[in-house]
Amino acid sequence: MIRTRIAALSLAGALALTGCAALPQAPGAMPDDFVPEPSTSPGEVAVALSPDGFSAAQRMTVRVRNVGCGFIATGTGFALDDHTLVTNRHVVADAKRITLTTYDGRSIAATAASSTTVADIAIITTEESLGSSYAERAEEDPAEGDVITVVGYPNGGRLTTSAGVVLGATTDPLGGAVGTVLATSAKVEQGSSGSPVLDEGGRVVGVIYAKNFSNQSFIVPISTLNTLLSEASLFVPESTCTSSSLGST
Repeated sequence: MIRTRIAALSLAGALALTGCAALPQAPGAMPDDFVPEPSTSPGEVAVALSPDGFSAAQRMTVRVRNVGCGFIATGTGFALDDHTLVTNRHVVADAKRITLTTYDGRSIAATAASSTTVADIAIITTEESLGSSYAERAEEDPAEGDVITVVGYPNGGRLTTSAGVVLGATTDPLGGAVGTVLATSAKVEQGSSGSPVLDEGGRVVGVIYAKNFSNQSFIVPISTLNTLLSEASLFVPESTCTSSSLGST
């Protein structure tokens, strides 16, 4: 999510890859003049997905644009069905209007957003259909060493992929999740928040929500997401920065 007020995709501590993978003390705030390295396109990296898998991931993944009161932010989301998508809570926070852009350039207005305090997860709903491809969720979390692919819109730019491996489970470096999260070696940038993390079969195994200064990324595991989606009462309507509806202009 491109927004200096939100630290979720930049301020995690550096993950120690030895011993029990404990997190040392977190570094200070990201400098204002930080310029991320340019993102790579799907054709420039070795990805774990087959061409068919990437095509399906491309169709289900959308750019999320949050127009708030005094700021504009972007993130990523992915479709669960015709009218529902998953993203991060911090992507939709303090919104005045949320719009979604599909891989083929369609602009869709969000009608509502709800989130949970259990993890950095939010649900967005729409009246217009999101597309023709939807997430297939895995039943189990990926294991340490498993190859994964992140599909998203880093820096609010073009759709890209980033391949990596699961480094292991750890506590939430931001202190906001119940239970453990997973660290990976896949490189992500601000704007990647809410990106689906896919296994080699194209199934969603997690949701990107943070990174650290060592270019390691953190994901809400699929077990947590599946539990949240099965308990609708855990989600509450996301507050907006005005009394206007999300779909208003």
